[in-house]
Amino acid sequence: MTAVESRPAGVLEGTVHRPFGARVMAFVALTKPRIIELLLITTIPVMFLAAQGVPDLTLVLATCAGGFLSAGGANALNMYLDRDIDALMHRTERRPLVTGMVSPREGLVFGLTLAVGSTLWFGLLVNWLSAALSLGALLFYVVVYTMLLKRRTSQNIVWGGIAGCMPVLIGWSAVTNDVSWAAVVLFGVIFFWTPPHYWPLSMKVKDDYARVGVPMLPVIATNTVVAKQIVLYSWVMVGVSLLLWPLGYVGWFYPLVAVLAGGWWLWEAHALQSRAKAGLTGARLKEMRLFHWSITYVSLLFVAVAVDPFLR
Repeated sequence: MTAVESRPAGVLEGTVHRPFGARVMAFVALTKPRIIELLLITTIPVMFLAAQGVPDLTLVLATCAGGFLSAGGANALNMYLDRDIDALMHRTERRPLVTGMVSPREGLVFGLTLAVGSTLWFGLLVNWLSAALSLGALLFYVVVYTMLLKRRTSQNIVWGGIAGCMPVLIGWSAVTNDVSWAAVVLFGVIFFWTPPHYWPLSMKVKDDYARVGVPMLPVIATNTVVAKQIVLYSWVMVGVSLLLWPLGYVGWFYPLVAVLAGGWWLWEAHALQSRAKAGLTGARLKEMRLFHWSITYVSLLFVAVAVDPFLR
């Protein structure tokens, strides 16, 4: 699929009122702070697991700040590249580059500045392995996902989600300056979590994606097919989450939380599949139940990652 024709985003910049405070908030919005919160939820607990206790708090702050700058730069560049379709989607039509509160040039410079700054920040204040992983995540999200996959394949979120897995590796490497199997396992958890996390939201806003020619799976497949994929990825995700225990990286607390939270996830995933098979649509499909639970699930799981070293 190719990008749709649309009015140039940001054309209103010469006519809209742009007060200083609103401009500041617009640049903050370019970083997508809510998404960054989720990334930090996975970064900080891994640092506790890597340290088998409380990591150096200065290092935690430096890693979080670097992660915010890196993810913020990636998100800003994503908005710069997607400003044409953002202007046509109800979910994104108020983004700063669409309304003209930030010009495309400003958005591009802002994103590139954060990308360079975050890499130097990690290298000088954390370590260069973390810097390389951070830069790799940014480039993967911007180039591989946004530029190459998003508008071309329904597998966009599957492979593009690799960028969202990288904070796990970054958190571990920040503490140890290497990457262990524990970090790889948690990377796998986020990899298999991302599609069943995002597909329910895509089901709800699939008309938006269809309007702009983005082939998210719910756009090109039935709800039954999407729900089946959600269930398959969910089972693999829960299975991978339990690998930390036999590998010896955690004690009793983490697997207990992983089983209980994973069991509830699977219940919700199968319930969504049952509603899809029954032909329920609209509000009766209740696809957002799994989306909201997915955020709670990953939060509980990674809190357990952080707490487990203190209970061994």
